[in-house]
Amino acid sequence: MKTKTLLELLTLSSAIYHLAKDTHLLDRINEMSEKGKDNLNKMASDPILDDDGNELELIDKIIYKTSQVKEELEQKIEESVAKFYKKINIAHLDEIRALNEKIEKSDSAIALLEARLNHLETKE
Repeated sequence: MKTKTLLELLTLSSAIYHLAKDTHLLDRINEMSEKGKDNLNKMASDPILDDDGNELELIDKIIYKTSQVKEELEQKIEESVAKFYKKINIAHLDEIRALNEKIEKSDSAIALLEARLNHLETKE
């Protein structure tokens, strides 16, 4: 009987947790939608002029703002990628080729030294 009661309590607490989590999610979505509405209303009320000095229509303002956001996002992504590559210190392809050439030269020098050593050993 105790096990059944514990399972029921766990199930109930899990359900309450999920309901609270869903409520928090709904509150967050509501908050974001309010901010979005405020930003959209602000954007619609702000005058944006085209090249001729005429005010843009709402859809043109949205397109204009979207292109601005796209450029900002691309710039931030580019900065993030540059930071990422610096952090993990990825070698460039040219550096890799140069290192491979050094390895090949070292291998040939080692082979030459081994041949000389073998030649000296056979003389004795």
